[in-house]
Amino acid sequence: MNAADPLGLPVTVPSTALFTDRYELTMVQAALRAGTAHRRAAFEVFTRRLPEGRRYGVLAGTGRVLDAVTNFRFGSEELDFLRERGVVDEPTLDWLAGYRFSGSVHGYPEGEVYFPGSPVLRVEGTFAECVVLETVILSILNHDSAVAAAASRMAVAAAGRRLTEMGARRTHELSAVAAARAAYIGGFDATSDLAAGFRYGIPTSGTSAHAFTLLHDTERDAFTAQVSSMGRGTTLLVDTYDVAEAVRTAVEVAGPELGAVRIDSGDLLLLAHRVRHQLDELGAHDTRIVVTSDLDEYAIASLAAAPVDAYGVGTQLVTGSGHPTCSMVYKLVARADSDDPAAPLRPVAKKSMGGKLSIGGVKWAARELDGDGTAAAEVIGTGEIPAELAGQELTVELVRAGEVLAREPLEVPRERHRRARAGLPLSAAQLSRGEPVLPTRYA
Repeated sequence: MNAADPLGLPVTVPSTALFTDRYELTMVQAALRAGTAHRRAAFEVFTRRLPEGRRYGVLAGTGRVLDAVTNFRFGSEELDFLRERGVVDEPTLDWLAGYRFSGSVHGYPEGEVYFPGSPVLRVEGTFAECVVLETVILSILNHDSAVAAAASRMAVAAAGRRLTEMGARRTHELSAVAAARAAYIGGFDATSDLAAGFRYGIPTSGTSAHAFTLLHDTERDAFTAQVSSMGRGTTLLVDTYDVAEAVRTAVEVAGPELGAVRIDSGDLLLLAHRVRHQLDELGAHDTRIVVTSDLDEYAIASLAAAPVDAYGVGTQLVTGSGHPTCSMVYKLVARADSDDPAAPLRPVAKKSMGGKLSIGGVKWAARELDGDGTAAAEVIGTGEIPAELAGQELTVELVRAGEVLAREPLEVPRERHRRARAGLPLSAAQLSRGEPVLPTRYA
């Protein structure tokens, strides 16, 4: 609980240390007792497959991961909880009390695209200090990358038209803030969630709901009140009663300088054409049309030929448009045979049936380009990177000796994603089901 908040509302989180699964701490206890906790180790985050039908993944949440690692601290309240519940023994509690991540983190830069097997994050340090970060890292990357992938597909479908994220009421209050951040990276232009605007500087957008119209004795009264308060450039909601009558009233109240009208129900394709024709007849040629109402990438694509200027998307965006997770995993891929800091890392991997096979060893990743400079393959390997792929590496240094190196304004990963998506083959923009647009090749 935030000590500054007497109500205990989950607005801020002072520590991320308990955003973990119990077995991570019990493994530390057993490893401390066995004398293996301080062996150097390397864990990698990757996904074995993309969600069904997706052509590429979008890495989002890296910046939040860096914050989570920085705030992974066990204070007196957390330690008392673990002691009272008998989660771990006293020697382990003593170790947790002094926990500070001192290792290194490498990974794909936030906003980059990824494919099956891509080592999007690598965490190196002692086994104990790395293993406790598994759950918090995966919970962030799986959620944020799912939302960013959905946002990216919607941005492709929107073809440059403005997109506003408005899904806060359809998810957990803290998830809503993270979803708005991920959507902005994926290509959205604004959010309705003020907490996201406050926390991350994302532009915010919103005017009124049907309740505002219903509050007033007439629709004209509602429109007059809104225009008087917000100016002629505001957006008026025109589908509370009769759309055609509302559009006529809106232009009479605001004049041809009316900023926009919003349609939130009905046959959006038909209504958009009718409203555009009516606005033009009334002289409101520059008044924009905004559509909402349970949109996803397919609905947005179906409106490509409609005179729509902007979209507002809620439920489908914050739930990953049918794929609320990316199924990323956090696997030990290399470890030392002793506590000696100079001991070499040797590859380790789980042997498993059922598609859960992992590949051992610390990996590099590069994107192979064709003769036109378009991405042709995701190449992953261990050891030295081939000379022909030099300069095309994807992994960057994020944390060194526990110090974060790569914090950046949100505009940077947003622009990075735009460039990465533009560098993919044209088929990446297809919304129809298909295989990943790039093959993964192991060198």
